[in-house]
Amino acid sequence: MDKKKRVGILISGRGSNMRSLIEAAKNPNFPAQIVVVISNRPKAAGLQTAQDEGIKNLAIDHRKYDNRTAFEEDLHQALVEAKVDLICNAGFLRLLTADFVDKWHDRQLNIHPSLLPSFKGLHTHQRVLEAGIKITGCTVHLVRTDMDAGPIIAQSAVCVEPGDDEERLSARVLAAEHLLYPHALELFASEKVIVKNERIELADQNLTQADNRSGPIFSPTLPLKQQL
Repeated sequence: MDKKKRVGILISGRGSNMRSLIEAAKNPNFPAQIVVVISNRPKAAGLQTAQDEGIKNLAIDHRKYDNRTAFEEDLHQALVEAKVDLICNAGFLRLLTADFVDKWHDRQLNIHPSLLPSFKGLHTHQRVLEAGIKITGCTVHLVRTDMDAGPIIAQSAVCVEPGDDEERLSARVLAAEHLLYPHALELFASEKVIVKNERIELADQNLTQADNRSGPIFSPTLPLKQQL
């Protein structure tokens, strides 16, 4: 498509996934541009990163609001004023109400450090290790009211190695996230994939993609035999 999607990124901390999206969007052929970064924490380090990159950024401190609805009204308005087409949650540590999620239905992406639908929620790596899982990874999906639910856009697998602890495993999964999120945003923003019956499908069923830039990415555009 000719017109780039305008993306707003929501963060709560350093925004390492935000940085990967910003870097990807510097490519003139990338189908999205980052137009605003918003944090619910005024001291989030990622706001300075956005500032250094010349990207509009602002803090909307959730602690100054009496309830979630009031906070989300201002968050929604800020995104609308920035003419955002798509939202990317990148370490945004706030549960959003059904009203906000519905307003951005099929327009809000999130990344989670597991192969969903397994290991939803917090303390993911600890639970993976306790369960003796041999392969974990990360998932980019569309946001729905239920936590860590929604149509899956792309996934990347990460092997659990002997001797792994939370810190080692988390670092490798995070490295995979930094590659997966731009890949998933590119697929979705370019409309190569679409939502159909709560599943992500190829817009063109004849489309394939031989460019596996981030290792074992399980995406709708790459045959499984090419991903392993």
